[in-house]
Amino acid sequence: MRHCLPFASTLIVATLLLSGCTLLPDREPPPPLVTSGEFQARLDQLEGAVTSSCVTAQQGRLDQQLQQQQALSADVREVGSLLRQLRGEVARLDRDDDVPQVASQCSDSPTRLDNKEILGRTEWIGLPGVGTYLKARIDSGATTSSLSATEITRFERDGENWVRFKLGLNEADSVVDSVRDEWIEAPVERRVRIIQASGEDSRPVISLLMTLGPLRETVQFTLNDRTHLDHPVLLGRRFLMDIAIIDVAEQYLHDRPEFPGGRPAEEAGTDEAADRDEDEAETEE
Repeated sequence: MRHCLPFASTLIVATLLLSGCTLLPDREPPPPLVTSGEFQARLDQLEGAVTSSCVTAQQGRLDQQLQQQQALSADVREVGSLLRQLRGEVARLDRDDDVPQVASQCSDSPTRLDNKEILGRTEWIGLPGVGTYLKARIDSGATTSSLSATEITRFERDGENWVRFKLGLNEADSVVDSVRDEWIEAPVERRVRIIQASGEDSRPVISLLMTLGPLRETVQFTLNDRTHLDHPVLLGRRFLMDIAIIDVAEQYLHDRPEFPGGRPAEEAGTDEAADRDEDEAETEE
């Protein structure tokens, strides 16, 4: 009996030890080790994503600042143009004070008729957003106004279609010299199809603030190269409608606007002389 007890005790201890081993939870295998090459690749990928995000955000801020700067420049130019026009009006009123009252009562304004401005067949216009004056031919036969442009390049900004271009000018064209080779950017309002003898052409249409004498209007211009013509701007009947009429016997009824870097308005007569002497019947525009 004494010999059986140690054997039984040994058997029980062995059974407990074996059962205890089966109760231990299974251990998960350790995660695979990441090699230095994989770690560097992940690090490079994260660095590239952060860099791309920063570049995109920075470019967006730069585009926004550029638009704000262009708008501010246009406002400054517009204020300067308004100030110069106001000074001209004050000087004109001072001169009118010296004219006898009888004469002023007998004469009506030569540039207005039935609340519409009278325009000659050729006039000076101002583009405050660009900062220059240009000669314009007034043509009621054309539907849309046109602006001479070269190097027209389409691009996308904030999901919208834009164009970048330079004014299409000849050496003889009167303009503020600093804007001759200046890039101009504007959103595309629409495109028009032009049918000519040489075929069809699709042209972008943009909107620009324009001044002509007392008129201040946002005008839609088609962009195309007019360097083979006498005038870089053509004003069509969409601009004329309800605000102006044409006196084809006259030219330059309104003063040339002034812009920084340009010549004074009183010197415009030299630039107008060639147009006053030309034979309009031979002009093709």
